[in-house]
Amino acid sequence: MKQAALQLKTRIRNVNIMNNNVEIERVVLNIMLSALAGLALWYALILGNMVFDIVQRRALEKEILVLTSEVNNLELSYLSISSSVDMALSQSMGFKEATLNFATRKSLGYSSTGEALGGSLKLVKNEI
Repeated sequence: MKQAALQLKTRIRNVNIMNNNVEIERVVLNIMLSALAGLALWYALILGNMVFDIVQRRALEKEILVLTSEVNNLELSYLSISSSVDMALSQSMGFKEATLNFATRKSLGYSSTGEALGGSLKLVKNEI
């Protein structure tokens, strides 16, 4: 077994790879450098995108602050105007006071004395 391993090692050392005038080391180096350049470009694009998003978020936060203050001012003006509305102002604008009309119905069932109330509904007590 040891002899087979020794023979294999010696044969491997004696093997010469013919490269047919192509420098394999240079090809591998070019591949590695192009992969490194591609990864560096990809990193730069991702980093630029993150910086752009951060700047855009800060601008949106400033816009949110402006809109929030504008909403607060509008709420304040609404509250001041709504407190000045009264019956005289509404009548001067042509509004009239509404009359209240409620819909009512007669109760269905029995009164406390046991007789039927309202329409023709009668409840029958079934005992088993």
